[in-house]
Amino acid sequence: MTDLSTHRLAHNVTRLSHTEITGAGQVYVEGGYAYLGHLTNKNKLGTSILDIADPRKPRIVSQIFLEDPNSHSHKARVIGDIMVVNSEQNGSPLGRKSEQLASGRVALQKSLGRDPTHAELAAMFSLKESDIPALEEAERNPYDQGGFRIYDIKDKTKPKLLSFTKTGGKGVHRFDMDANYVYISTEMPGFLGAMLMIYDIRNPVKPEEVSRWWMPGQHTAGGEKATWPGRRNRLHHALRVGNLMWAGCWMAGAYVIDVSDIRHPKTVGSYNYHPPFAEPTHTFREMPELIGGKRIAVAIDEEDHVHGAEENAKRRGRPHACLWVFDATDLANIKPLSIYTASELDSPWSRATPGRFGAHQYFERMKNGTLVYCTWFAGGLRIVDLADPSAPEEVGYYIPEPARGNAGPMTNDVDVDDRGLIYLVDRGPQFDILEFKRG
Repeated sequence: MTDLSTHRLAHNVTRLSHTEITGAGQVYVEGGYAYLGHLTNKNKLGTSILDIADPRKPRIVSQIFLEDPNSHSHKARVIGDIMVVNSEQNGSPLGRKSEQLASGRVALQKSLGRDPTHAELAAMFSLKESDIPALEEAERNPYDQGGFRIYDIKDKTKPKLLSFTKTGGKGVHRFDMDANYVYISTEMPGFLGAMLMIYDIRNPVKPEEVSRWWMPGQHTAGGEKATWPGRRNRLHHALRVGNLMWAGCWMAGAYVIDVSDIRHPKTVGSYNYHPPFAEPTHTFREMPELIGGKRIAVAIDEEDHVHGAEENAKRRGRPHACLWVFDATDLANIKPLSIYTASELDSPWSRATPGRFGAHQYFERMKNGTLVYCTWFAGGLRIVDLADPSAPEEVGYYIPEPARGNAGPMTNDVDVDDRGLIYLVDRGPQFDILEFKRG
């Protein structure tokens, strides 16, 4: 049992309410309601809408359930009476090896001079022989439910489906939107890894593709060749601020995309810190106002998966995922200024097994000020002030106790409303509403 006697779990942050609800990938607050996109569909739950007018007594007003058992819908965004949610393939213990099965089979046929057995295929992919039939079934029936759905939520108690736009591959992971467009991160046929798709949603019943953006090497159908292995370089998602989109591109680092001509997005800046840093770039955007006369941008990494003591041991000597601060005044010459990271000593669950400790996401819709609200998995919520971008200062934190059945907290996403209240979701069954008062 974790000893909490020597650990302080909050500083300058007070919890107003706690709700036990299926773990969520995103929380989005708009107009007195919180929209939660759920991470798994074990109970077929995709999206929950909660009334948060009284932050001490949030209540569920409606929920959307999924029909496809192979999909989840863990992201949701709202503009006015329109809600967009993603549709993405569930993770599998076998990963995506069904997509490699055909080429592996051909390679073995050439070397053996005959069709390979299940045992030989299993040895090639480091699997059990009993896993191969499942891969063959996935090969025969590839996933085709990736994309995004648009709902009319004028009546919050009865969301009405307006359209379902299918994309490709494993589908849509994360996205941004405004009143006119939705900026989708998705896999598509002919491309290696997720790339940017921009759709016009002014007619939400019939979204229309406007343009695409990708990194050189991703368009394999166009003859491009990747200089990296697998899907390590891919778009996680891009956020629009004015006529620029700020894109976290996993092991390719951070990109800035000019969308002043929405039909022809173009890259205008980038910075990659991989290597030497091993944790992928999750989210990237500029701060809402100049600081010291400079355009400051922040990138946050995602701590990679850790599944037990053996994997934890392999991490020794490797920095955890952190928050990066950049001078992006000259987009063609982005420069790193500083890093903020939390110590393993800051959370009693930093070495929970299994578990993850390190950065993941921050409050994306920054409106003003110099605060960055970061989720840190087992480190909970960390509030960082960038008044001096060269010296980030932690000014508050909140570490929830583990959700029921979990070894440690898995703080996943955060939003902040116009009242300054903080909304925090965990990958376990919990949702907290918090208040920050700087001491």
